[in-house]
Amino acid sequence: MREAITGEAVTGEAVTGTGERAEPRLGGAVRRRRRTLDLTLAEVARRTGLSVPFLSQIENDRARPSMRSLQRIADGLETTAVDLLAVADAADRPVDIVLADADAGLSPDAGVRPLVRGRRPLHALEFTGDQQADREFLHLGDELMYVADGAAEVEAEGRIHHLRRGDTLYLSGGVRHRWRSLSPDTRVLVVAVSDHAAAGPPPGR
Repeated sequence: MREAITGEAVTGEAVTGTGERAEPRLGGAVRRRRRTLDLTLAEVARRTGLSVPFLSQIENDRARPSMRSLQRIADGLETTAVDLLAVADAADRPVDIVLADADAGLSPDAGVRPLVRGRRPLHALEFTGDQQADREFLHLGDELMYVADGAAEVEAEGRIHHLRRGDTLYLSGGVRHRWRSLSPDTRVLVVAVSDHAAAGPPPGR
């Protein structure tokens, strides 16, 4: 994979729900998490298999990772890709609009778009195009998958489920699963209870 070696620098702007333009802050979220763990870029590179220059470009918002690379970075930083996307925009507005052309800081061909900004009790993602079942997921909170277009295959608890346009699949928290798209025009919406919300408040609160 090309970006795992060097990456490719891309610039752009994020769009807020109020129409304001701001630079993507995904790189800042990655940097803050790395520093919280007291890790060097070289240590993160060893954990993820991505190059130091590429990781540096991401942290400085000079390169945009694919969703697969962001997941590898999240694994190396002991968090999730969804949480990195969430903390990249600390939106806390009671009414918030995510525009269709809003920029989350991912590569243009990432095939995924966050539909909710900030660290909310719910998170939602829109997946389009080719999605491979090369990764198993396990969430604390419940999750709903809706196939808006095309078709998808979901493996959960040892069973294969085929979903077509208009179908939904509900997964309780703690169910291991993986999924893939079955056609290039597939569009899947995933809405889930965020892990931090499912875990509940810290003890003593």
